[in-house]
Amino acid sequence: MPLGPMDDFLAHQTPETFDHVYSGDRTFYDRHYFNCHSCSEDIFLITGMGQYPNLGVTDGFVCISVAKKHYCVRASRELGHDRLDTSVGPLRVEVLEGLRKLRITCAPNEWDLDFDLTFDGFVHAQEEPPMIRRVGNRLTEHTTRFAQVGNYQGYIKVDGRRFEVTPDTWKGVRDHSWGVRPNVGENEPAGILAKYRPEGAFGHFHNWIPMQFDDFMIKVYFDEDKDGNRYLEEAIRVPRIGIDEPTIHLGSPKHDITWKPGTREIAQTVLTFANTDLRIVGTPLRTNYLCGGSGYRPDESWGHGYYQGPLKVEGLNWDLTDPKQFAQVQGLNEMLCRWELSTGEIGYGMHENACSGVYHPYGFDTPEAVAP
Repeated sequence: MPLGPMDDFLAHQTPETFDHVYSGDRTFYDRHYFNCHSCSEDIFLITGMGQYPNLGVTDGFVCISVAKKHYCVRASRELGHDRLDTSVGPLRVEVLEGLRKLRITCAPNEWDLDFDLTFDGFVHAQEEPPMIRRVGNRLTEHTTRFAQVGNYQGYIKVDGRRFEVTPDTWKGVRDHSWGVRPNVGENEPAGILAKYRPEGAFGHFHNWIPMQFDDFMIKVYFDEDKDGNRYLEEAIRVPRIGIDEPTIHLGSPKHDITWKPGTREIAQTVLTFANTDLRIVGTPLRTNYLCGGSGYRPDESWGHGYYQGPLKVEGLNWDLTDPKQFAQVQGLNEMLCRWELSTGEIGYGMHENACSGVYHPYGFDTPEAVAP
């Protein structure tokens, strides 16, 4: 149990040193996520970094959607014992002020994609309901996450262009999550778990929707199975920092989604709630296809927590006008949307959506089905 710098803090939760976590589950993770946009269709940046203590790996990525292309730089290295070292190749996350201000950077590199951004929280960080799921008798997911919208300052360079990022128009959301979750590390044999997810019969409908308005955040979150049975939901209105108002719980969210023909990509989202007459309409402006290189959809060469050796850094890009390349990045869609409230306010924020496998409520009765 080698010591690391974190062991000098009065923060231990177990008798172990900080390079050991409470669970021996190989899928234990601890991850940052950030997105950044200019409240327009011009550009949408997403970056993240995770540590996987039981796999001995840390990795990170940045994906940028701009013009007609999707760019990715990703890196992986051996974790070692210093959990305070949140850098991987050119990527780094620095906590400047806990729960309020963080700096994210990607150093200049051979793929001509770099940035230096400081995030400043617009609302206090909001802890979400814990996610606990079992498949058969195995605990497959037990996570905690908090989320926070905020404003950015700095710059982004990509596609031969430089974007000056100023907090008056550049916004986004970050989250920090940790625990045990699927799709971490190299594939393991399914064993008896395959019995509970028969081929062609499994479905998952995921929606994570943080919206930023002038004086408040609205955050909606719901996950459902193939029949629309919900196993997690949240809908809250949170005042910006400096406004002395309570958080309002809007009640169970209901969704009415219009899909782009021939796809499972959203064209419009309408949300209503059990405890209020509020109606919200979301129109996508630009989509960042997070399956394009980030590791959220593992393949034979890269996934979250995959061992890539002491250090590996790669750059990739996709031409979104090429149907074959476009098909490669579909699956987990991070849609920057314009959100209009029935009370008149206009805001911006992401609708993260994945409609995987079977989902009967919208007519996706087979894993291959798409909208008519």
